[in-house]
Amino acid sequence: MTPEELLDLFHRRIRLPDADAIPGWKQEHDGPVHRSYAEGPGGGGFVEAPRGLGTDPDAVIASQIEFFRQRGLPFEWKTYAYDEPADLADRLVRHGFVAGEPETLILGEVDVILRRPVVLPSKVVLRDVSEAGDFHRIAVLMDTLWHNGLERIEEQLAAEARMFPDRLIVTMIEEALKGPDGPALTAAWIRFHPGTGFAGLWGGGTLPEWRRKGLYSAILVHRARLAKARGYSYLRVDASEDSRPILAKLGLHAVTTTTPYTLLV
Repeated sequence: MTPEELLDLFHRRIRLPDADAIPGWKQEHDGPVHRSYAEGPGGGGFVEAPRGLGTDPDAVIASQIEFFRQRGLPFEWKTYAYDEPADLADRLVRHGFVAGEPETLILGEVDVILRRPVVLPSKVVLRDVSEAGDFHRIAVLMDTLWHNGLERIEEQLAAEARMFPDRLIVTMIEEALKGPDGPALTAAWIRFHPGTGFAGLWGGGTLPEWRRKGLYSAILVHRARLAKARGYSYLRVDASEDSRPILAKLGLHAVTTTTPYTLLV
């Protein structure tokens, strides 16, 4: 499939029906806005509007701010480069949102990934995880790399894996000799979106001293095999600049960019 065909399929199967919300989060459609959120300690929300914001975009934005402010929840407005109105980013900034780092939306076919041979270094082991200690080690890795909260990562990821084992698989790579006494070298997870044909790839952070050794590619191909085994045909990744060229070499396509805008209410 061409990049244009993949983006059209993603828009129709994922964005329009709001099919990639985190399992267990509340999902609501408020006019043109798709909203998902979790209340309580460590809670927050996500908003996007794949059909545009109608004739009064600022009123729609203000209504979402008020919704989350009443609940004391921070939230992210996830934008794509083709979203309407064309000045959506400027409007969000005027309402107090702060832009995060842009990422590239990468899409591709599972079978293309599976054509690539991948060999892990002999001293490491790749495995799917389910133990509390493993989630803690993964959270330590992610917090070390991106500083996004040790306890929040551990609690949310472990809870999601426990409650929705059919929707999430978490994988890590560790040193064979150190096992559970050593750090997670690389960790990533795959979310399945039933009825869409798409599975989402998340995480993928690697300790700096273990980069350029094939770990990222190995954990990506492993997740492609998991998707294939469950009957999924397509993969999506919100890719950083570090991972984008690796994904391109493996046969996936950059189709647009996505930028988060965060508001701390």
